[in-house]
Amino acid sequence: MKDNEKLPLVSIILLNWNGYEDTIEALESLYQINYPNYNVILVDNNSTNDSINKILDYCNGNTIIKSDFFTYNKNNKPINVTCIKEDEINNETYINHTSFPKSKNLLLIENNENYGFAKGNNIGIKYTIEHDNPEYILLLNNDTVVDPDFLLHMVNHALTDPNIGIIGPKFYYYDFEGSNDTIWCVGSVVDLEHYPGHHSIMDEIKIEDYTEIIECDWVSGAGLLIKTEALPKDYLNTDFFFGCEDVDLAIQVKNNGYKVVTVLNSIIWHKTGMSRKKGSSIKSELNQVKTNLQFIKLHKKHYYTHLPIYAYQIFKLYLKALFN
Repeated sequence: MKDNEKLPLVSIILLNWNGYEDTIEALESLYQINYPNYNVILVDNNSTNDSINKILDYCNGNTIIKSDFFTYNKNNKPINVTCIKEDEINNETYINHTSFPKSKNLLLIENNENYGFAKGNNIGIKYTIEHDNPEYILLLNNDTVVDPDFLLHMVNHALTDPNIGIIGPKFYYYDFEGSNDTIWCVGSVVDLEHYPGHHSIMDEIKIEDYTEIIECDWVSGAGLLIKTEALPKDYLNTDFFFGCEDVDLAIQVKNNGYKVVTVLNSIIWHKTGMSRKKGSSIKSELNQVKTNLQFIKLHKKHYYTHLPIYAYQIFKLYLKALFN
């Protein structure tokens, strides 16, 4: 384990769109972690509700968070907030948010549009690389809660091997039939021979056979730590609006010679599917089928062999819409 004072800077990026309740719970869990060298960047994808004001109220200490995963800490409020409009990002008069105590700051970037997961995160990634020069960047869904030691475990394992480019945690369901100790995901496999081109590694291994790390093909973007030098030139692929960005990213990183691993003692709880539930279920499922085919087309030459599966998926969605 590396000396805490010498641990690398990690920039944590969260994306918010009309989800301030989840975002505030995620932020409170982040401000209670044991990692000593991090900053938090919240990118708002042009929320149409009162998200900005609600998040600012929380930072000012006016909102007490109740959660089964932590006790609200009133002593780390107020949180210093720097707000930047998307159009102002390149303004040289910006406030360097890393000048604040790292455990008590938030950079809030307000985007002009809802750009989706990839472009929304890319705006935060570009900013922090240019202004903070972090050694690692953590993409974290706003509908998550983190264990206090999750980032410390991730980074310590990353530092044991310079070839590790992406690190994921063990994800638990935030609430699975009343419990919070059911595993959701511990990494995944790319399988371009079968639709949708990827699946959980838990379909192939027994988790109990592993104690520390699992090497895999990709980890969920709900909690993905990436070595900054391993990032592709254009960051996340913006051709994907929502879905497969994390799989595509991992493929690019592995093609450049890096490893992708899951660290099993790093724990994140995830409210799975919350972002998708905000839209029409039929529209969301149609977009997911379209995105999966787009992913296969990008990474597999003979993608047309999957067209019958694509047609089958559309037919199922049509029947669902017809009878619901």
